[in-house]
Amino acid sequence: MVEIVSLLAASVVAVLLFSRLGLGSVLGYLAAGAFIGPAGFGLVNDADYMRHIGEFGVVFLLFLIGIEIKPQRLWVLRKLVFGLGGLQVTVSGLLIAALSYFAFGIARETALVIGFGLALSSTAFGVQILADQHQTTSHWGRTSFSILLFQDLAVVPLLILLPLLSFGEMRFSVSMGFALLQSVGIFISVLIAGRYAINPMLHAIAHSKNSDVFVATALLLVLGFAWIMELVGLSMAMGAFIAGVLLSESEYKQQIEADVMPFRGLLLGLFFMSVGMSFVPETVFDNLEVVIFGALALIAVKAFVIIILAKLWKTPLAIAVKCGFLLSQAGEFGFVLFTLGDSLGLLPEDMMETLIAVIVLSMVTTPLMVKVGELLAEWLKSPASDAMEVSEPVPERPVIVAGFGRVGEVIAGMLRKVDVSTIAIDMDAKKVAEGRRLGYNVLFGDASRPEILKSVGAGRARLVVVTLDNYKAAEGVVRTMKRHYPDVPLHVRVRDWPDADHFTELGASHAIPETVEASLRLGASALEAAGVGEEERRTLFEYLREGDYEKLRDYHKL
Repeated sequence: MVEIVSLLAASVVAVLLFSRLGLGSVLGYLAAGAFIGPAGFGLVNDADYMRHIGEFGVVFLLFLIGIEIKPQRLWVLRKLVFGLGGLQVTVSGLLIAALSYFAFGIARETALVIGFGLALSSTAFGVQILADQHQTTSHWGRTSFSILLFQDLAVVPLLILLPLLSFGEMRFSVSMGFALLQSVGIFISVLIAGRYAINPMLHAIAHSKNSDVFVATALLLVLGFAWIMELVGLSMAMGAFIAGVLLSESEYKQQIEADVMPFRGLLLGLFFMSVGMSFVPETVFDNLEVVIFGALALIAVKAFVIIILAKLWKTPLAIAVKCGFLLSQAGEFGFVLFTLGDSLGLLPEDMMETLIAVIVLSMVTTPLMVKVGELLAEWLKSPASDAMEVSEPVPERPVIVAGFGRVGEVIAGMLRKVDVSTIAIDMDAKKVAEGRRLGYNVLFGDASRPEILKSVGAGRARLVVVTLDNYKAAEGVVRTMKRHYPDVPLHVRVRDWPDADHFTELGASHAIPETVEASLRLGASALEAAGVGEEERRTLFEYLREGDYEKLRDYHKL
């Protein structure tokens, strides 16, 4: 119990502190692990056991990376992702490996582990900075994201490559090609088998309307594919990645992602804490010059390589500089690769502590590097770079319809008729399947969960229309939207006027009782049949609709 409380308390305090300082949660977890680990206060002594459990966090992380990789998105960015991103990983990895090999006289296998482990940048830092600055759709944002995306994809073959490197020098010459062929072959075979089994299973589970079983199914998919890959001698992370790719186009993607996210966060945090627990200050201080020189050399090499390669892709120099400085640090996957390399005997004794220190130091410099890159880019800015930044498309602003029953379907149909982008969300698998059959963009999920709303772009939505029959569910959507996206207008369907007043107090822009317009339509036909003229009818209806149906409320009170 002491260890559990220590882990939770240290992680909460450290992550909050480091996030406030703008250094990110990864460094917070590392610091928390070092603080309570054997080299710190000794509250947790079995770092290896914690690391084995934490490795499941890496499995869930690869699953979530896979689930975000849409074939259409890869196709649009294919030249940047596979061209620029592929060259960045290859050139940076080989260059850092060569420098390590000649500078320290280490084995070629060790140099390759170091080179490609440090060639990967921090997705957590890069994506977060782009999001905070609202630059994800800018030219330099898309270029940086494309490089990060390929780095994430490269983790899978790199995780396969390390065990092959551990076979020895005799197999080194064919190991990389064998790793690629093996990963492609297994990927295709499991892809074909899983494609025809996963969706039918999810349909059956979703129809049961049991949320606990659905969560268990999501975990089974991740861990099941991971286990299959381990059985055939490959990494669990690759199996989880394949499972994610198979679900990337599924209507159940958002709900599965939301269900898996908490497990990923907890277990990945535990993994980084276990890495911090293995931190030995004496080793780092004994090699302090190597750590500082290594971090500075790493930052310089990666920034230089990215700038040169981006220029070869006809990117303006100012934009190339911003990309290079943003991605100059080593990333969290370096911890994963070095941990695996250390367990396979590919790293000499005490080298892992030095490499961890290099990664941490390079991460700490990221905010400063971004600031310097922005200042340098401003000085180098040209009309070409300005034009490329301005020409970026504005992100689509959809209307989100929470609930795809009779009312939700009518509203979605009206919006589709006038070419307004619409995303509907419902927890009824039958309604989702029927809506998708009719060509609507309907997703399975609980619209009251912030993860679901975030995944469908609620922050940039024109408005959210809540048509759910369930009062508590509708209230949950409104409360979540007002808490996370208070500026997005909310239109809510309710049963009666007291409910309308309640939702208005919660922050809804409009809350319309479901009987109001039906009563007006029926009244219109009655007036017409009674011989009342069109102009008189129109005047009466305008009068009744004034002030948010204030006169109809008076009728209700009578």
